[in-house]
Amino acid sequence: MQIKICGIMSAADGRMAAELGAHAVGINFYRQSPRYVDEATAAAILRDLPPFTDPVGIFVNQPLQSVFEAAGRLGRMQTIQWHGENREISNAFPYRIVAAFSVGEKRHLLDITRYLETCRSVNRLPAAVLVDARVMGQFGGTGQTAPWNLLVDFQPGVPVILAGGLTPDNVAEAIRIVRPFGVDVATGVESKPGRKDAAKVRRFIENALEAAAGCQPHNS
Repeated sequence: MQIKICGIMSAADGRMAAELGAHAVGINFYRQSPRYVDEATAAAILRDLPPFTDPVGIFVNQPLQSVFEAAGRLGRMQTIQWHGENREISNAFPYRIVAAFSVGEKRHLLDITRYLETCRSVNRLPAAVLVDARVMGQFGGTGQTAPWNLLVDFQPGVPVILAGGLTPDNVAEAIRIVRPFGVDVATGVESKPGRKDAAKVRRFIENALEAAAGCQPHNS
């Protein structure tokens, strides 16, 4: 079970999440997000992040070329979480693309399937897909729960990362139902937007790992 703590806004929170066992931390470059950070702040987070913790850049509706340029300026960032309506298909090497989708009903899973079919046809599959709750006009960080029941039998052929409304109290149930490759949390481990609560982060990671130990992921 891979665990990502998203919406990191300070070097201290990034280091804390890593030291508590997070496999990845998310750094948000979407200007309309309450967790947006500029490149200077992102660079400070990256400098203080321990080895073997993957920094993930979150971008929304930006052309992939500009996304790659921004990641290149930061140096260490190799994984891109990409939200939005404009689904480019590109040779992302050396970057890994996590294609993020908002899901509210079954037809939204077809959007993911069609996208992956197109990617597969040109040998450009993303590293994973992230499934978040569908909230009109927003791209993650809403605290709304994704429709877990729709994802029970969803096996798109690439790893699935579950996001949307996860907390220390519900992450175990979400993992048992969806059995994802990884889980992603922002709001559910905060004391206020962008400020992570160490006790909540610890409980989230412990509960996620304990639940994962008891079931075999099928979305991987």
